[in-house]
Amino acid sequence: MTIIRDLRGYGRQRPDIVWPNGARLAVSLVINFEEGAELAVEQGDAETERYGEVQPTLPSGMRDLVQEQVFDYGMRVGLWRFLDSFAAHNMRATLMMCGRAVERVPDLARVAVECGHEPAVHGWRWLPHALYADAATERRDIERTRDIIASATGVRPVGFMTRGSQSPWTRDLLAELGFAYDCNALDDDLPYWTRAAGRPLLVLPYGFDTNDMKFFHPNGFVQPDDFSNYVASALRTLLAEAGRGASSLLTIGFHLRITGRPARFAAVETILARLADLGDRVWIARRADIAAHFQALVPPA
Repeated sequence: MTIIRDLRGYGRQRPDIVWPNGARLAVSLVINFEEGAELAVEQGDAETERYGEVQPTLPSGMRDLVQEQVFDYGMRVGLWRFLDSFAAHNMRATLMMCGRAVERVPDLARVAVECGHEPAVHGWRWLPHALYADAATERRDIERTRDIIASATGVRPVGFMTRGSQSPWTRDLLAELGFAYDCNALDDDLPYWTRAAGRPLLVLPYGFDTNDMKFFHPNGFVQPDDFSNYVASALRTLLAEAGRGASSLLTIGFHLRITGRPARFAAVETILARLADLGDRVWIARRADIAAHFQALVPPA
């Protein structure tokens, strides 16, 4: 499959979307459930994941307990902090779940979904799907991730997103496997239809800027307010556009090991409180619900 870049998108003819509560701005809260699926010598990999809280100091091939523990914190502590806060605010998120993470802690995956959050496929390992050399292997890993999530949680996931870039055939596989939506897109503020494997596939764009991963970027967020203020700015812009009749979708991404930490969790609380204050000016929904509503209003051509 040759991927053709679309630099035009909707242009000025953007769909007139009113979300179920009357808002023109939908907000998707995403919690990444991937700790335990990262590269680790402990799992038989040649090296341990180097992107994290601290700069690794060990050579490749050596087991790095510090880096493992950075990830472990997310499951041991961060998950519960998120579940408690989201329950207190009565908000639901989409959980991007790596299959290997769910395989290691299926009970935690089940508890998270029982809280009302939506499970979605985030790859078997926390690795870009662009690294797959063939479609058959990638298909196998997508299927086993979907199946192990369904087995652990009792809910069959209908959405997909990989870390980083997809392979040239990822969307074809998603269409063939019957996924309702794909999230590997940073190119719009509204869902849109594309074609894959000869059929329509709905794309729900994601956001890397309104995402706590920027706490791990050298030129990214440092203080909790850096993140919450940035999200507040995005909300102000999109709400102003909504007042002029323009509809949009904003994704806010969280990681258990990043904003699950006490200091950075202050940003999460500020963001959730701000969303609560906005009331029906925004529609906070799981991605499967956003996809279903969009499809009802804008069916594929």
